[in-house]
Amino acid sequence: MAAHRRPRQRPFGGGGTARTAFTVVLAGAAGATGFSGTGVAAPELTPAQVKAKVDRLYREAEVATEKYNGAEEKATKAADRLDGLQDEAARRTERLNSERDALGSLATAQYRDGGVDPSLALLLSSDPDRYLDGAAFAERAGSRQASTVARVRSQLRDIERLRGAAHVELTALEAHRADLKRHKKAVTGKLSEARRLLSRLPEADRARIGADDPDTARASRAGSAPRGLGAGSSTAAPDSRAAAAVSYAYGKLGSPYVWGATGPDAFDCSGLMQAAYRSAGIELPRTTYAQIDAGRRVSRSELRPGDLVFFYSGISHVGMYVGNGQMVHAPNPSAPVRVAPIDEMPFAGATRVV
Repeated sequence: MAAHRRPRQRPFGGGGTARTAFTVVLAGAAGATGFSGTGVAAPELTPAQVKAKVDRLYREAEVATEKYNGAEEKATKAADRLDGLQDEAARRTERLNSERDALGSLATAQYRDGGVDPSLALLLSSDPDRYLDGAAFAERAGSRQASTVARVRSQLRDIERLRGAAHVELTALEAHRADLKRHKKAVTGKLSEARRLLSRLPEADRARIGADDPDTARASRAGSAPRGLGAGSSTAAPDSRAAAAVSYAYGKLGSPYVWGATGPDAFDCSGLMQAAYRSAGIELPRTTYAQIDAGRRVSRSELRPGDLVFFYSGISHVGMYVGNGQMVHAPNPSAPVRVAPIDEMPFAGATRVV
């Protein structure tokens, strides 16, 4: 008898799909009207104040994004483990059914010969677990029956163990899905607030504070090929895999930042690093706080192209060092993948993957 189970469900789609896009919408700021009938304008923030608030919101959204990525990774692993446990339970149930069919045939033969062994009757009843408590069961059965019964006993116990493990994984999966929803709400809320603040600024002010139009930035990709990565260069990559990762990152200049995305057309900061090293045959963890431990720590003075550079005390942002104090990174929803100085954010550490 074949065993059936429900098809698995993945949380929130695949890790590589773009979950939300960031588009700056131009809108005028509406003035508030007082009770006296006189129009009283709401206090307007200066462009510098808007930039400070938006930068803070982006940092907070990035922290929530990395937590979302971590919860998604855990949910995916839990779903994989649950899927494996269900498959194994199905296989063992099929073997159990085969063994019970064999015992059923033996019972039929015994009946024709003058009666069914009581132990077989128990085994083939609607509650086969009852017979397991009988200490003399194997002694009453013949040697062939005893061997078959021992296998059934082991299979029943294995199936119960698998069911217990599957229950644990299902509970973990449900908890990780709850985390996903919570972190997703945090990300989208902070990005919506950043959009609202930016929409109140004239286009010229938005340009001055660095809120780029993604389409314009994509059209003007900076630097089509990495420099100084050859053998003997003072900025040479540690090996060919690091060089390949750097080349991949350069090839994605101008790609939009989308939280939770791992390519090939959009990325968040850790998603870009994961995709770059995957192209070189190396699998990195999904989150910044796991990626920093994915290789050997190096000091700032030891940096070479391909090294991962991390920022902020919470290790919430990552870029790829490319030499001459520069990195390629996916900054935030207002800017695409770009080359930037590593000095533009508080440096927290670096890791050499290869």
